[in-house]
Amino acid sequence: MNILKPLHILLVFLCLGISAVGFSQVKEREKLEQERIRLQKQIKEINTLLTNTQNKEKSVINEVEDLDRRIRTTENLIKVTNQEANLLTREINTNLNKVQKLRKDLENLKEDYAKMIQKSYKSKSQQSRIMFLFSSESFLQAYKRLQYMKQYTNYRKEQGEEIKKQTLALQQLNKDLAEQKKAKEQLLAENRETREKLRKDKEQQQELIASIQIKEGEIEQQLKAKQAEIDKVNRQIEEVIRAAIAEENKKRGSTSKTEFALTPEAKALAADFTANKGKLPWPVRSGVLTMKYGRNPNPIRKSISIMSNGVRIQTNESEPVKAVFKGEVYKIQIIKGANKLVYIRHGDYMTVYGNLSEVNVKAGDPISTGQIVGRVGISYSTKRPTLKFVIYKNAQTLDPALWIYKM
Repeated sequence: MNILKPLHILLVFLCLGISAVGFSQVKEREKLEQERIRLQKQIKEINTLLTNTQNKEKSVINEVEDLDRRIRTTENLIKVTNQEANLLTREINTNLNKVQKLRKDLENLKEDYAKMIQKSYKSKSQQSRIMFLFSSESFLQAYKRLQYMKQYTNYRKEQGEEIKKQTLALQQLNKDLAEQKKAKEQLLAENRETREKLRKDKEQQQELIASIQIKEGEIEQQLKAKQAEIDKVNRQIEEVIRAAIAEENKKRGSTSKTEFALTPEAKALAADFTANKGKLPWPVRSGVLTMKYGRNPNPIRKSISIMSNGVRIQTNESEPVKAVFKGEVYKIQIIKGANKLVYIRHGDYMTVYGNLSEVNVKAGDPISTGQIVGRVGISYSTKRPTLKFVIYKNAQTLDPALWIYKM
């Protein structure tokens, strides 16, 4: 019986366990690295948009809000970088333990191998292999002795190969350790630089907030006016959605005022839209989310929040706006304070693209995913190129961040 088999089986199971943990850590680190790169890209986009608009817009409120976005994104970046550094620390400690175990195993292997060679040498000097075979009392005993000699030779060979394998594994681990330590130092250096930028942004934001405290009443009035403008646009959009439901249901003989009566084709399209939740593309190539769905606390007056039924994306001037999913243009609308709006129907879903300076489609046009429907216009309130994007299911608004990929 080969005495290496139990040892090999144990080593296989140990390696599989270590590999599974290592693979999990690698996947987690890759995920964190992707998120870190995404946040760095987002900060870069914020900086680019601020540079492009700083000479056009001097509103202190907008400047404070811009800084607040950059601060929050920077804080997320620091958090993710810390998580990545901590994971690297765990990987380094795991590998250090592996190195110690490998060194100990290698020492034991070499010691056993040396004893085996010494024993083999003594055995050769006392009695030759041929005499050992010829001294057998029977053919069966000679055969067993021959098999034993072969196993012993194979065992020596396997021991030598195992020493080589363990030595290479140790060398690779030491190399991995050096790379991991270097990567960790780089992450920590990046974090120190990011923290310094964050400190400066917070100082600047506090100075701006302090400078407008004396105009607190005026600021509050501006924020309330902003909410009133948003509410007005939202009401007009909702009226269009309800009119669309009523118009469609009249054709289908339905009396529902809140849900579309769907044809089989429309049901299939809606099901396809639902299946793509979280995977829909952004309506613009690049941009920064300046207003999220739902409650948006103001960095100047925490007690005042802006409620939004969709999202706002600040982007480049005249940026092409693309349909996030296939469907049909239901309506083109012009609203004072919101420029032009395009409504695209996807079964019982509707996507709305607002604040467009120009529109490239007309009502009734079939639309494919990614098709350009218009270009972003300048917002009346911020004087910046901003897209208003809303998703409806029947008469109910949905959070676009749950539908658009990595919004």
